[in-house]
Amino acid sequence: MEDFLHKISEYRAREERLKWEGSFLEYLEIVKQKPYVTQTAHSRIYNMIKDAGIEEVDGVRDYKFFSREIFGLERAIEKLVEEYFHAAAKRLDVRKRILLLMGPVSGGKSTIVTMLKQGLERYSRTDRGALYGIKGCPMHEEPLHLIPQDLRGEFEEKYGVKIEGNLCPYCQMRLEEEFGGDVNGFAVERVIMSEAKRIGIGTFSPSDPKSQDIADLTGSIDFSTITEYGSESDPRAYRFDGELNKANRGMMEFQEMLKSDEKFLWNLLSLTQEGNFKAGRFALISADELIVAHTNETEYRNFIANKKNEALQSRMIVMRIPYNLKVKEEEKIYKKLISQSDVGHVHIAPHSLYTAAYFSILTRLKESKKQGVDLIKKLRLYNGEDVEGLNEGDLRELHEEHQDEGMSGIDPRYIINRISSALIRRDTECINALDVLRALKDGLDQHPSITKEERERYLNFISLARKEYDELAKKEVQKAFVYSYEESAKTLLDNYLDNVEAYSHHRKIQDPITGEEMEPDEKLMRSIEEQIGISENAKKAFREEILIRISTYARKGKKFDYNSHERLREAIEKKLFADLKDVVKITTSSKTPDENHLKKINEVTARLMDEYGYCAVCSNELLRYVGSLLNR
Repeated sequence: MEDFLHKISEYRAREERLKWEGSFLEYLEIVKQKPYVTQTAHSRIYNMIKDAGIEEVDGVRDYKFFSREIFGLERAIEKLVEEYFHAAAKRLDVRKRILLLMGPVSGGKSTIVTMLKQGLERYSRTDRGALYGIKGCPMHEEPLHLIPQDLRGEFEEKYGVKIEGNLCPYCQMRLEEEFGGDVNGFAVERVIMSEAKRIGIGTFSPSDPKSQDIADLTGSIDFSTITEYGSESDPRAYRFDGELNKANRGMMEFQEMLKSDEKFLWNLLSLTQEGNFKAGRFALISADELIVAHTNETEYRNFIANKKNEALQSRMIVMRIPYNLKVKEEEKIYKKLISQSDVGHVHIAPHSLYTAAYFSILTRLKESKKQGVDLIKKLRLYNGEDVEGLNEGDLRELHEEHQDEGMSGIDPRYIINRISSALIRRDTECINALDVLRALKDGLDQHPSITKEERERYLNFISLARKEYDELAKKEVQKAFVYSYEESAKTLLDNYLDNVEAYSHHRKIQDPITGEEMEPDEKLMRSIEEQIGISENAKKAFREEILIRISTYARKGKKFDYNSHERLREAIEKKLFADLKDVVKITTSSKTPDENHLKKINEVTARLMDEYGYCAVCSNELLRYVGSLLNR
């Protein structure tokens, strides 16, 4: 406990070290050395994202800033960053637009906004994200506003720094009355953004339009000081504490924006277009901030259907944030949500979350018009798996086929709710894929927005997910039954490749035991190829494909191994499993196993627990289930 108190003290000391205060002249020296401290809010946000790191993955940029929390939305995030933030950072016209994130519930819109807010707080504590404001200014505004308009061109030419905006009414009054026009009389301080302290980050949430005041956005008159200062137009008699005031230099989240009363939305027109807004009896007040809102598709369509909203609509950049469409990324979402819940301690058997993800992704996909592409093939292609007859060009074509793909379907929170239901119903420390699928099926009747037609379709998807799990379960058990599985697979693979090379080059092969030369083992090759449906007519093309892949790997200095060809690996696995099927069936289904069978079961159970992530409960359930599958 003392150690933790020490860490708190160290944290407070670091926060104190971040504080800086100096004169306007000292600030100009900082600007001269580090001109990036004067960057706009949009530029700061873009650089914050960029500085976190960018990688190119499968032709799509992966922004590390988002990849910690957002899964499977690389294309949407790339479009958001490049088409909005990057362009806005270059002072292009998109920075004069409200950013509207549109997508289905639980799709990640709020998470994106929260990450931007939290990211700004952290970034403002770094050297690259540092910013400074006039001390005492209620809007912590850029100190360069103190430079008169007529001198700004010369300043920009000399230091390469653009100045936008004017002093707020309060600082303008101080300059005239307190300092007699001497700009160096102002103190400048470093600004550390904080949502909790309402510094550079604001949140506006509409309530009853009859009772909510526009002052929540733009500030209000302080009636207790009017008698002291004598006028409502005196800045000292005004509270510059609206969300637009406090979000200056950073960002403001406008929650449920499209449900807001019109009077709240009109204030955003001049702010977005001209960079200022009207408050009280003052001239226009400058503000440099990102306005971000989020909504669903139905609300947005209702909004644009109203002709009165055309002016505001033209000042919006709408970014679609669909559901993730990759099974492996959906699994990560569930793991994250479960870790944040009170059921994080419960053991979830391997493949349970994958099976749930398999189901939910199927509900989000649109049928393709492309010949030979069903939903299962589409799912596998999106998931990064090799699909026979399809390539990257097909993947791009499928992505472009439906612009609204991922904008509907089952949401992640529903899956987590059903997993929680399964846990409560079973009252156990472990659940498996069958428990999850059963809970998903039961929950469809209770889902408020699912039609009868959708329910039938979703029930079919649950059946498909069950079939997928059945295959995974059988493979898992059969793998556990194979002693030194990897070695067995490698031996079989090497044997197959030796025979394929001999077959292709019309030469004989040497028997590894006797040393005698003999013809390539056609029976062995066909026994493997038939596992994945390679016909007699197609065998030559398949073998040539394997040799081309080996040659390609060799040119790149890479070793062709068990995982180098997805379909060949599948064939090797199926061949191994086929040879073991009878052993597995007898061992797992025997009601009174003999001593050898019992020993084998114990070995398999131990291997499932030690190597595959099962516990004592789910490993035994898996063996019983697979035994029943093999006996059907």
